[in-house]
Amino acid sequence: MARAADGFHVIDAKTRRVDGKHILSAEIDYRFSERALEALENGVPLTIQVHLQVREQGAWIWDESLVDRRLRYRIRYKPLSERYLVSRLPSEDGRIFVTRQAAIAALGELNDLHLISAHHLDPQQAYEVHLRASLDIEELPLPLRPMAYLRAGWKQSTGWTRWPLTP
Repeated sequence: MARAADGFHVIDAKTRRVDGKHILSAEIDYRFSERALEALENGVPLTIQVHLQVREQGAWIWDESLVDRRLRYRIRYKPLSERYLVSRLPSEDGRIFVTRQAAIAALGELNDLHLISAHHLDPQQAYEVHLRASLDIEELPLPLRPMAYLRAGWKQSTGWTRWPLTP
């Protein structure tokens, strides 16, 4: 049974303009379900997909986004060293942590990501940034996927968080 506190939540998200570029920083609280944490402790890597969009304010869902990026991050437990590795894919290099709590906290830190250059934005138009983070079930080992699609505790997502982007 999933705990009431399970779920992914965007704690803070903001953009700032630096040298003609819009830079994004966000903090995401990943509260993995017991099933996901059990899988992680048994050596199953968990992949998070962060979906970023820049859209004109009020755009319809079928309207094209100015930015549509999917960033992938992975947290993995290394049983032999008793350490956690957090990496941004496709690289396997990353940061190593002694505790699961520290690794999950680091996974939720998005710092200084280049979002869009200011010259791509019309100063007369209003824009929004959209952010969503979710557990990528398709990256689980094949035998685990059917269970992940059918059982509670695997479909974890922040839902869309939106905020204005000033050109």
